[in-house]
Amino acid sequence: MLTRSSTGVSDGSAPGPRPGLARAVAVVALVALAALIPLLGPSAALHGTGEAAAPGTRGIGLLRAVLFAALCVPLGELFVDRLARSVPAAPAVRPRSWAPYAAGVGFVAALGLASVVSTGNLVPHSPADLDVGGLYASRDGKLALLEVNAFAAAGLCALSRRPASQVWPLAAIVVAEALRAHPTTEYSPLLGSGLTLVHLTCASLWVGGLLYALRTLRGWGVREAGAALLGLYARVAAVLLAAITATGVWSSLRRMPSDTILDQLTGTAYGRALLAKVLLVAAVAGLALWARIRLSRAADPLTACSPARAEVVALSVVVALSGLLTALPVPIRW
Repeated sequence: MLTRSSTGVSDGSAPGPRPGLARAVAVVALVALAALIPLLGPSAALHGTGEAAAPGTRGIGLLRAVLFAALCVPLGELFVDRLARSVPAAPAVRPRSWAPYAAGVGFVAALGLASVVSTGNLVPHSPADLDVGGLYASRDGKLALLEVNAFAAAGLCALSRRPASQVWPLAAIVVAEALRAHPTTEYSPLLGSGLTLVHLTCASLWVGGLLYALRTLRGWGVREAGAALLGLYARVAAVLLAAITATGVWSSLRRMPSDTILDQLTGTAYGRALLAKVLLVAAVAGLALWARIRLSRAADPLTACSPARAEVVALSVVVALSGLLTALPVPIRW
């Protein structure tokens, strides 16, 4: 196991900052930054476009971003835990699972989104505005209820003796999100849902997997095993990135045809948010390439963790932007 120096004293002088406290402050600051994107993003994206925001755009964007993050955490844990089992001489120690907490947060976010659906996609101002029974009468309502129940089931599975069983309710959430994103009135909705299904699955594995891989490496004292795990993740992540890029480009071209995409990327709120996401994903890809180079060429392969941590931070902003995108008006209506 990794040995660490005392965290309280430096050369007999006053105690220095505690690493645990510094990490907690960094996490809180990161969460606050990510939350500002869906809260402040709509006004900035819509400015000068002539488009009107739907009621509750900020709240819906924030809830959707939280839901996406809650989906990434458990899927990433299951993914990397499976990779870790194939690492030769890998330590048995694993970091404490965040899946139960993620399921709880996701349940609250899904419940909030279901309450919006129950009022006809309007922000409820009191419990009297809610029409829970009406959720069963619409496609969106049934999908919202499915997500609420699936997060509850995922939390129970995460706390059970077989946490791997949570993959099934998590898969149900991914399917529900893919169907919700493409209503039946859209042109070829099944194709759009299929693209979103692949895109969301690969993105969740990439984001959540990197987070859990870095948490796992902190508890492993065997450098060879840590480098092997990071190498395994990097190889799979390259495939995930390719799938995310392909499905993302295809989905964008379905909503913004090639002859109008340049104008819409700067002239519509959806296009502006999408452009910001594309640029950020390109930066994330650069960080991933930097980590891969360090992993293969550096004297200490685990120095790749530094760009990987920066990659996690950038990916959290991507998740927030994804939540914002779901709340903005789609530029093309089929």
